[in-house]
Amino acid sequence: MYKGERQEQILKWLQKDQRVSLSALSKELSVSEDTIRRDIKEMSVRKLLKEVRGGALPHAPGPMDIKDRMNYAGRQKQEMAKKAIKLVKRGSVLILDGGTSTMAVASMLPKDLNLTVITNSFPVANVLDDRSDVEVLFAGGRLFRESFITSGHDTINFYKNTRSDICFLGVCSIHLELGLTGHHYEEAAVKKAMIESSAQVVALATAEKLNTAEAFHICPITALTGLVTPSPGLGLLQPYKEAGIQVI
Repeated sequence: MYKGERQEQILKWLQKDQRVSLSALSKELSVSEDTIRRDIKEMSVRKLLKEVRGGALPHAPGPMDIKDRMNYAGRQKQEMAKKAIKLVKRGSVLILDGGTSTMAVASMLPKDLNLTVITNSFPVANVLDDRSDVEVLFAGGRLFRESFITSGHDTINFYKNTRSDICFLGVCSIHLELGLTGHHYEEAAVKKAMIESSAQVVALATAEKLNTAEAFHICPITALTGLVTPSPGLGLLQPYKEAGIQVI
């Protein structure tokens, strides 16, 4: 079997099983583990999968640029937002992460609850622009154009000096063992600061984000108090429930 055929088969198994191991691939494809390891390393460089110890995990599908994400999985994001806002209480201080899922949450926040929203997302702040009942605190910093958020030292320091009741966190990838991971180092660092500044951390994730991984670690799964998803009855969510996370 040629290398291209091997790698195509690896991707098919990865899509089906959500994880592949060096030993199993070596046996199935009748090549050495070193050959499989080289294949996986090459595919990781090409952003086709995430290399992990002993095998590989899939990347989360879907667009990365926020302009493309605006029109992606819109109905599911609306469903998640409707669930998320039920956690919001009068007088709450909320952190809203950047992303289209948290934009949906911002657009559905109940009126007249005297909320405070802390965000580093220009789109989220824009959604709340005409909400006189919501105080908006913006975490300034360097513009990260792909997500239209701020990042860097100033943004992180801003969050270190705040304390929120709930952080609603957009998720690139979530995995039971590897936790939450993201595409970009600086964006991951900002998310860490948000988490450390919050009493509760609620992640919003569509099913395709589950059991995937990216390059930069954000937090272990135990840092989450809740996981909002449009499909809470999925069997693959059972381990998250067993880990003590409220799946909504």
